[in-house]
Amino acid sequence: DRYRVAAECLDEWRRDGALVLDNPARFYLYEMEFDDEDGRTRRTHGVIGALALPPRGADPAAGGVLPHERTLTTAKTDRLSLLRATRANFDPIWGLSLTEGLSSLLAPGELPAISRCVDHDDVTHRLFPLTDPSRVQAVSEAVAAAPVVLADGHHRFETACAYRDERIQAGADDPGAARIMTFVAELADDELSVRPIHRLIHGLGRADLRGVLARNFSVEDAGPNTPEAIAALRVRMRDSGALGLVDPAGLALLRPRPDAADGDERATIAPDVVRDVDSTRFDVSVRPVVPDATVTFRSDAAAVAALVDKGAADAAVLLRPVTVAQIRAAAFAGARMPEKTTFFFPKPRTGMVFRSLDE
Repeated sequence: DRYRVAAECLDEWRRDGALVLDNPARFYLYEMEFDDEDGRTRRTHGVIGALALPPRGADPAAGGVLPHERTLTTAKTDRLSLLRATRANFDPIWGLSLTEGLSSLLAPGELPAISRCVDHDDVTHRLFPLTDPSRVQAVSEAVAAAPVVLADGHHRFETACAYRDERIQAGADDPGAARIMTFVAELADDELSVRPIHRLIHGLGRADLRGVLARNFSVEDAGPNTPEAIAALRVRMRDSGALGLVDPAGLALLRPRPDAADGDERATIAPDVVRDVDSTRFDVSVRPVVPDATVTFRSDAAAVAALVDKGAADAAVLLRPVTVAQIRAAAFAGARMPEKTTFFFPKPRTGMVFRSLDE
């Protein structure tokens, strides 16, 4: 039972002193320094604390939380089993605050970092304890002043709500289960790097993918599958509002046709604010023409292209990243994008802070 093993490991770390209970009246400022896809050095500033879950049975928006993606049932089942066994949050979900100017409160300034690491993507992570009561209150009030959009951790958020409901139904007085550890950053262009999540297609058989895609797209050949051509294709996708295709024949640009047969269907299943998001276009314009294929997800375009080249996938559709403006619009409209739409980079590291539901 891997969940029981996890619980026993956590208990051992507590007994051995590897984990030490901290002052619950503090927040943690968290800074990530990285180079974006254009080679520019960027920083994301956030704060880690415990976010209150919405009232039982209420729409998350009633509690000031705005989900922006749909979720998968299997992931939630796994998370719930882990939460039941350990009663701990091991990594924070990621919330985007709509409070303008929050980032100025989250800059560490002269605070000393108590933890620092560099991950495999060459991102530098720094953790700063925030103990000054006035600053703690200012951050808390700023986060509470506007809704929070879920950027990453939809499954963990819904799992936390399900576990809280379980505890209430069992008659337990469990305030720890009424919150979830959350990393909150401002929803602002200069604080975020949003990358797309591309679609790998398996099990096409002998299907003529370019031929069937021509129903909904103008398919333009974009040359052989090389790293340089992939980079050029992504520029063309951005400039022309198109998707990209990687298949055994090489690369192609997929320009949505104004007269495509999917127009009415997209209007039916997708609200205006997410109708032209690439993941929605894929679900409506690509997925139905390959109904027997299997789709998997990956965020690295070069890795996706290499998998097709090696035959590990039959084809792939490259998507453009969602913009901060699209995320904001969808949040205010209460609309959810398809699952696996946004990849926020970089991500806070698991293990910098744990949160026990019993302390």
